[in-house]
Amino acid sequence: MSRLVHIDIDESGLPAPTPEIEQERKVAVFDLLEDNSFSLPAREGREVPPGPFRLGLAIRERRLVFDVRDEADAQVAEFHLSLGPFRQVVKDYFQICESYFDAVKKLPPSQIETIDMARRGIHTEGARILQERLKGKAEVDIDTARRLFTLICVLHFGG
Repeated sequence: MSRLVHIDIDESGLPAPTPEIEQERKVAVFDLLEDNSFSLPAREGREVPPGPFRLGLAIRERRLVFDVRDEADAQVAEFHLSLGPFRQVVKDYFQICESYFDAVKKLPPSQIETIDMARRGIHTEGARILQERLKGKAEVDIDTARRLFTLICVLHFGG
C-alpha cells in the first residue's frame, strides 16, 4: 500500500504548457499511477502512515511543495524542496527535449536514437537528484523518481 493513487498538480499562476509538455505530463501521471513506490519514513517517533497516498505538487514561493495526503484526503506530510538543485538539470532536460522533438520531425532514426539516449541520461540524473532531495522525507524507487521528475519539469517550466 506504499504507493500513490492520485496526483494533483497545482498549475495556478503558471503559463500554459506547450502541447509537448502537456503530453509529457499526461504520460508521466498515467505511468506514475500505474506503477510507483512511495512511502514515508519514520520521523521523530511518529507513526508512519501506511498509504496509499494522494500527492499534490505545487510551486510556492520558489519552492517545490509536496502535499501528501491519505485516501480520506487528510494531510499526513508536507515538505518543501528548494528548486535550486534542479535548475540546471531541468534546463538541460528542456533543451534536449526540444532537440528531440525537432529531430523526430526531420532526422533519421539513428540520430534520433542518439538524442533520445542523451535525453534519458539527463532524465535519470534529475531523478537521482530528486531521490537525494527526498531522503528522510519520502522513499521512492528510481522509476517513481523519474516520473516525478517529469512532473517537476512541468511545474518548473512555468515557475
